[in-house]
Amino acid sequence: MKQASLSFLLLCLSLFTNSQNDTVWIDEVRIESTKTPAVYSQTSRIVNVLNRTEIRQAAVQNISDLLEYAMNVDVRQRGYHGIQSDISVRGGTFDQVLILINGISFNDPQTGHHNSDIPIDIENIEKVEVLEGPASRIFGPNAFSGAINIITSGNKENKAKIGISGGEHHLYSLLGSVNLASKNLTNNFTVSKKGSNGYIENTDYQILNLFYSVGIKLGKQNIQIQAAYQDKGFGANSFYTPDYPNQYEATNTLFLSGKWEGGKKLKHQFSAYYKKHNDRFELFRDFAGAATWYTRHNFHQTHVYGFEGSLNLVTKVGKTALGMAYRDEKIYSTNLGFDMDEPKDIRGEDELQYTKGADRNNLSVFIDHAYYAKKFSIGGGVMANFNTSYRWEVFPGLNASYAVSKELKVFASLNKSYRIPSFTDLYYVGATNIGNAELQPETAVTIEGGVKYFTNYFAAEIAYFSRNGNDIIDWVKLNAEEKWESKNITELDTRGFEFSFFSNKKLFEKLPFINRLRVTYAYIKVKKSSGEFISKYALDYLKHKLNLNINHQIVKNLSLNWQFSFQDRAGRYTDFASSSEKNYDPFLLIDARFNWEKGNWIVYLESTNILNKNYFDIGNVTMPGRWVRAGFIFDINL
Repeated sequence: MKQASLSFLLLCLSLFTNSQNDTVWIDEVRIESTKTPAVYSQTSRIVNVLNRTEIRQAAVQNISDLLEYAMNVDVRQRGYHGIQSDISVRGGTFDQVLILINGISFNDPQTGHHNSDIPIDIENIEKVEVLEGPASRIFGPNAFSGAINIITSGNKENKAKIGISGGEHHLYSLLGSVNLASKNLTNNFTVSKKGSNGYIENTDYQILNLFYSVGIKLGKQNIQIQAAYQDKGFGANSFYTPDYPNQYEATNTLFLSGKWEGGKKLKHQFSAYYKKHNDRFELFRDFAGAATWYTRHNFHQTHVYGFEGSLNLVTKVGKTALGMAYRDEKIYSTNLGFDMDEPKDIRGEDELQYTKGADRNNLSVFIDHAYYAKKFSIGGGVMANFNTSYRWEVFPGLNASYAVSKELKVFASLNKSYRIPSFTDLYYVGATNIGNAELQPETAVTIEGGVKYFTNYFAAEIAYFSRNGNDIIDWVKLNAEEKWESKNITELDTRGFEFSFFSNKKLFEKLPFINRLRVTYAYIKVKKSSGEFISKYALDYLKHKLNLNINHQIVKNLSLNWQFSFQDRAGRYTDFASSSEKNYDPFLLIDARFNWEKGNWIVYLESTNILNKNYFDIGNVTMPGRWVRAGFIFDINL
């Protein structure tokens, strides 16, 4: 303990070491998370952007850890290093946020627990955009409380890359990447493998990622193709219930997409995608120790394919986008859905078949318009959506902003959002959970307003939002002895305040050791009108989240990146040891990373949870303490 405290003190003292390097301020960032793309200063919404520089300097090894840095994003991890994470925005649930890869929908219809099975290594990510607030009018159903767009690198250099890292608990990570480019063609192929023996019993894991992307430029036309695959297996100690801690889960994901876009005044964009996800869940990892009633594992396979097309017209009166999207969702399962007329064999499993299944289709059409004047901008639109399991639904929205001065802008928006139940919500039946096939979709109306202030030195935002939700879906029960059951819990009113400040090197001319400072704070309060149900997800939101990120130079080529994160969660959980209801304890996490960069080399040493805090993101699922890692990345010019 004394050694850890001394190490921490030395790291703190290094904050006052002079710098010899500078960090270049990032110019106006182009925001892609909208049907009418714009730069940051034009947007009338809160869009949090994590750029490539921040990603490379952060003490993170995966996308889930990276999203911990984002304002008002709640990442409730089971295990660590991206094993499984429930990702939500602005106090919503993990099923209420839409995950996109290069603008293509990635959500899994089985359950939002699988939305973090993202088959892309963090080294492939160029930036991450978090669109806070409802995005149904932009992206359709399930972008209920926000959307997260993961954008991969379009590197135009001929390079190969090797990355190796290791750490405590037999952690290892291996990466190899090749990028070949010409004037009109880019190709990238990346393979990565990582794993660990785990920090406590039954928390071991292995992850394999394969990613290929190609970009083709033909005059004003651009074609993007991406293919990604992930194979993952992990010990799931108490993940879904502490009654059976020896759980195990194995998943694999195949994701394919193609996008064609081009044009000048009349721009077009057409895309198609396919996703296949396999899930094997073992309530008992070892049949020898299983209960007598447990005779088989649960198997699920989802297939999703979709098509999207849009036209974007630029005129003197602004940008107009119109288009349509079609999506087909199908599941084969051992316990989700309806009885199948013809059971389907489960590949690799003798004498086991998928006996249940479900299928639904979704069609949406939209029109959106944005007008930009010198000081004033306004945008609005509507999406109409039909799902074969439900009726037509319409999501309108309106947003506006006014530039009080060159630096100061005020903005406001009003939007309706919509979320369709997952197959797990509808059909799951297990030892501790019961689904509900009569569930109705969730709806909400959100009002928000705020102020943006941006200069050549820093950008700051303040926003307030109010989301009035109806027919909100949650897993609930009346007492600890009952099973969890999915229900529409009537009304859920969510209100929140958020603040962000992001600076560059120029702001600290008299403090030359600081390269970057980012501070974000979010406060949320939720009021329910649903009786005295015990909530499993909807009321366990982050009441307070404060992030402080500092990057500074120690000596030439050597920098240090700090991340301080304070989290205070509302809600309660049933403590397994005492069988009593307990509040979540607030906690402070401190992560740090040394980066030495010279030429084609990056060598790093990092530690997460430096203070070795004991904490829960989800009740009874123990998170790891201090974890030290080291590694390098080497670029080879071809």
